[in-house]
Amino acid sequence: MPLTIATSAVPGDVPQKLKAIAEAGFNGIDLSEPDFTGYEGSARDLAGLATDHGLTISALLAFDGLEGLDGPARVAAFDRLERVFDRMGALGTDLLVVRASSSSKANPERDRILEDLSELAARAEARGVKAAFQALPWARTLTREDDAAEMIAEIGSKALGLGLNSLNSLADGSRPARLGGLNGAQVFHVQLSDAPKLDMGLQYLAHHYQILPGQGDLNLAGFVRVLARAGYSGPWSIATANDVATRNGPAAVASDAYRALLNLLDEVDSPEPGMNFDIPALPKRVRATGFEFIEFAADERSADDMRKTLRSMRFRRERQHRTKSVELWRQGAVNIVINTERSGFAHSAFLAHGPTVCDMGLRVEDATLTAKRATGLGGSLFSQPVGAGELDIPAVRGVGGSVVHFIDEKSDLHRVWDIEFLPVPRTETTQPAGLRRIDHVAQTMRHEDMQSWLLFYLSTFDMRKSPVVDVHDPAGHVHSQAIQTPEGEIRLNLNGTEPGQTVAGAFIADKFGAGVQHIALLSDDIFETSALLAASGFQRLAIPANYYAHIQSTYDLDAAMVARLKDGNILYSRTDGGEFFQIYSLPILGGFFFEIVERRNGYTGYGARNAPVRIAAQSRLLRPAGMPLR
Repeated sequence: MPLTIATSAVPGDVPQKLKAIAEAGFNGIDLSEPDFTGYEGSARDLAGLATDHGLTISALLAFDGLEGLDGPARVAAFDRLERVFDRMGALGTDLLVVRASSSSKANPERDRILEDLSELAARAEARGVKAAFQALPWARTLTREDDAAEMIAEIGSKALGLGLNSLNSLADGSRPARLGGLNGAQVFHVQLSDAPKLDMGLQYLAHHYQILPGQGDLNLAGFVRVLARAGYSGPWSIATANDVATRNGPAAVASDAYRALLNLLDEVDSPEPGMNFDIPALPKRVRATGFEFIEFAADERSADDMRKTLRSMRFRRERQHRTKSVELWRQGAVNIVINTERSGFAHSAFLAHGPTVCDMGLRVEDATLTAKRATGLGGSLFSQPVGAGELDIPAVRGVGGSVVHFIDEKSDLHRVWDIEFLPVPRTETTQPAGLRRIDHVAQTMRHEDMQSWLLFYLSTFDMRKSPVVDVHDPAGHVHSQAIQTPEGEIRLNLNGTEPGQTVAGAFIADKFGAGVQHIALLSDDIFETSALLAASGFQRLAIPANYYAHIQSTYDLDAAMVARLKDGNILYSRTDGGEFFQIYSLPILGGFFFEIVERRNGYTGYGARNAPVRIAAQSRLLRPAGMPLR
């Protein structure tokens, strides 16, 4: 069962496309007409190039404008079809995807369409090739695949089958179950593309919002499951048309596409083995249970700034690495590591990005299997020399070249603080501020990277995504995608922007790439925590008085509550009875900041309505009046 991708989905020239597609793991391509016509060599040259990369040309995409024509136009269309069949022979492929006509001047009668499809089948059979006919929701002839399937069954030719695209079948809200009556043997070709829930026409979605499986909201697992159960055994092909994704270059796009396809087929196969997808065996998606640590790469000057901030938040320096300039600061279940080594990965990260989060440790059930799944889906394994007495902790590359380490309790990995670190003698007692654990981590990146890292997290871990939120910055927009584990032990905010004038854009410009822009810490009592932080000299972001007048009227809060919020520069949000409280630190380390939150009554959001207020306040600090942000 070939795993293929449309060449039109990958940027670059044909040689670049084929190289990237093969290296990503695909074993076939669907050759688009523009890629063939733009190739300098002959059809046989192109076929040879594909073979050299270990790829088959599974199908030629796509012929249209065939049915419903009259007179000379019909003759010309079938003459063009014969020339395409000649080309297929030279390319070494026996499958042509034919799309329903959207250019007929009138809506032809059923008998006329049937006549044209019969002619298509007869000519394909005579040439020893096959045609997969694809209905299009916006076509002038056949708009539904069940109508096309009925005609194909009526014609009864082994040379004519059905072509499907998941977006065309599902984006109108249809359920995959309605395809259950299809005969899988009559389905010749299946394209997989996702789409967001947008109130737009299907033709617009198909041309502008075909994204990779898992990036959108369509039930692609159900779609694949129904077709596999029906007996479909042809290629599963990735078809996308997202211009943003293609900015990352051929290798990145092809790698993301392979990860998305492999993850989708694995998702279907895992609960129902025997689907015969012929995909590499993968460990199941990982259950992550929390953040074990966040590590900062710093020099002594920036490390002093971080230490000052941590002390003001009532963290304690609890442990020192036995042989390295690495220290552990702790409060509750929050472990913050400051690394000022002058060699190794953290130092390289500091030289590239300045003071930055270089490493994140996640608690998982099995660290080895987690790394195996991540790398099996195209992730990059990370390793560096391990010193005497140090643990070899499985890890992969993360956002912005950072590292994600995996910690489990099946081995000694969870004892890393006891094995590699020594306790620091306490000279004084520090009362904690009530910060229990890491609530969420926000990673800021370019728009085109956001969907890529969304795929990484969703395919590796058992996580769910929330709808994308547009966050308004005085200088532009930021797209925020929240994902979390089922019980909320790990929450991540992926913020997509462009280097530039927004606060988030300035962060990735100044850091020379993506990274962790803020860490939110969870308190059980925001007002008690606020009082303790005030006593410790914690410097927090000042919120304008107008904000508090606004929330008093919006949420009908009593004056005493508003006064407490205003006194502590605490932001407030309420949804469906759940309440959310937020305190922000002043920016440090060139734009990084801490957030302290409290969730009440099952609140699951992130205070999105408060984001413009927070961003405006930060902008005033980072951009003096009348000056650009950078």
